[in-house]
Amino acid sequence: MHDGYFCDFDRNWAIGAVDAAAHDAYRVAWEATEAGLAAARPGVRCDELFATMDRVMAPHAIDASGGVGRSGHGLGMQLTEPPSLMAGERTALRPGMVMTLEPGFAFAPGKVMVHEENIVITEDGCELLSERAAPELPVIGV
Repeated sequence: MHDGYFCDFDRNWAIGAVDAAAHDAYRVAWEATEAGLAAARPGVRCDELFATMDRVMAPHAIDASGGVGRSGHGLGMQLTEPPSLMAGERTALRPGMVMTLEPGFAFAPGKVMVHEENIVITEDGCELLSERAAPELPVIGV
C-alpha cells in the first residue's frame, strides 16, 4: 500500500530445472497480457478485454473453459475492486480507471500460470503502473 492505495501484481520465477510446459505456459500468459495491454483503452468493455486475453490462453488450457474465470479487476482503496475482467461484465473502461490485467490458465493438472500487471486507463490507451514482467520465465539457482 502507498498512501491508502493498493498495488497488486504477480511475478513468477523458477528455481532450478524447469520443464518446457512451465516455460511455454509462462510465455502464453505473458502474450495474453501483451494482448490485454494493446486492447485496454476507453470504451472497451471489461468482457471484451477478458475475451481478448482468453483467446490467447484458451488453446493452451487443459480444459475448454480456457482461463481461470477472471483476468483482472479494479484496483484502488481495496485490493480487489469492481469491475472484474470476466465474461458478462459490460462495464466500459474510462480514463483514470486503475485496473489489473491478470490472465491465468491451467496448463497441467494442478498447475496454473498467472501474470498480473497494474495499469491506468488513459485517454488513448493504457499506461503500465508496474514494471513489466520479463518475457521469458526467469530461472534462478541454475
